[in-house]
Amino acid sequence: MKVSYFPRKSIDINSIMIKLPKKTINIVLILATLTAAVYYFSKHKNLLSTLRHVSPILIAEIFLLNIVMFAALILIFKATLNLTKLKIGLFENGLLNAYSMFINFFIPGQAGPAFRGYYLYKKYKLKILDYTLATVIYYVFYGLISVVLVFAGSKPWWMTVSVAAIIIGIIALGSRIYLKRYKEEKLNLRMKPLLYLFLATLLQSVVQIVIYFSELHYLNHNINFNQVVTYTGAANLALFVGLTPGAIGVRETFLILTEKLNHITSSTIVLANVIDRSVFVIFLLCLGVLILAFKAKDRLSVDNIKQAGAESGIK
Repeated sequence: MKVSYFPRKSIDINSIMIKLPKKTINIVLILATLTAAVYYFSKHKNLLSTLRHVSPILIAEIFLLNIVMFAALILIFKATLNLTKLKIGLFENGLLNAYSMFINFFIPGQAGPAFRGYYLYKKYKLKILDYTLATVIYYVFYGLISVVLVFAGSKPWWMTVSVAAIIIGIIALGSRIYLKRYKEEKLNLRMKPLLYLFLATLLQSVVQIVIYFSELHYLNHNINFNQVVTYTGAANLALFVGLTPGAIGVRETFLILTEKLNHITSSTIVLANVIDRSVFVIFLLCLGVLILAFKAKDRLSVDNIKQAGAESGIK
């Protein structure tokens, strides 16, 4: 398999990685996750009873919050493109995010961002490297905010402030060095677009906190805000390991392993994630209907992009 970053240059992944069938690995991981879930619920049958009596109001609340999350992702994508000095319309932004979110859930390995990058390259001639660098900056913000959340909910305030100050310092220093070296020849890393992206990413984390608080507090009223903040940070960090569709099983395992930080029982974590996943699948199905209604596949020229990607060595 070859990954092409430029039209004339490519990197042969097979030459540096063990040749393992990707589909086989994904199937094994999914089956292992499902087996573990079945085994867990067979040992904790009372949890199934709790799931059967989940309030419709909670489901509706989480569904609406997923809509807010989608709006935040549109803002994040706009802010990310601001770094590359590219502007696209709001409708195209929403349609592109909807389609990439849909395929990103069902195809492991960050297929959504990869599709967006190649789409922008084919339609707007945006360099893959520029898009990748801008996306990496978003992931850096996302990861750093997640780290701060973990500390904010589980460590003393002075430690959280110290971590946040160090992070801000590193970002400011990195931006200054980049601007000094490249000026504005490549990415626009001036304060305003960076702040816009940071605030949009922060909004995403705030919405996630609200979603997780709704789920966890419904299951256990004794869970406090600090616990949810730590839980959110840990859940976000787990999503960097997208080995299964939607990181199913990975996030849950990571949250259970960090139980000493969030002090939330494993049964509550499992139940909250089942509720969260179920509502998100319903949201994705509704999104899929909208994708079909607006003919996103035709509007985004998906088949042409896939064909061009195959010809360029991107699979």
